[in-house]
Amino acid sequence: MEYLLLILSLIFIILGYVGAFVPGLSGPPLAWVAILLIYFIPGIELPLWMLIVTGIIAGLSLILEWIIPAYGTKIFKGSKYGIRGSYIGMVVGIIVPIPFGFLLGPFVGAYLGELYMDHKDQGRALKAAFGTFIGFLLAILMNFALVSLMLFVWGYYVIGLMVA
Repeated sequence: MEYLLLILSLIFIILGYVGAFVPGLSGPPLAWVAILLIYFIPGIELPLWMLIVTGIIAGLSLILEWIIPAYGTKIFKGSKYGIRGSYIGMVVGIIVPIPFGFLLGPFVGAYLGELYMDHKDQGRALKAAFGTFIGFLLAILMNFALVSLMLFVWGYYVIGLMVA
């Protein structure tokens, strides 16, 4: 049973890294499941507080994954139409099988949303779409860093079991 939990936890770490780059498949909560799984392996002495803290971090990442791109749109003077467009674009970008659709979708969605609001100001629409793009890149970077943190915690306790 321990080996099954260990293998499943490794799979969830890998899925966490995949989810760090694919919006809508949030990486840190997937990586947290790996930590949850090793918590139940006899011999691994993962403290409950570590499980709780990493769980809170994973939960906060879910919220920030949606807030950061919208905040990027706002910083670059985007409107609520641009923010809504970026969310619609993100969903479409994930569903439509085009290369890098998960990055292009929010950019195009924010741009079209801004043009819907004011079709004459293409410069501002492009600037807001760029802000959305920067926000999504920052969200990806945040997710990658948090999954790496989860991997560190996972590795610390799993390697500790193997050495002991």
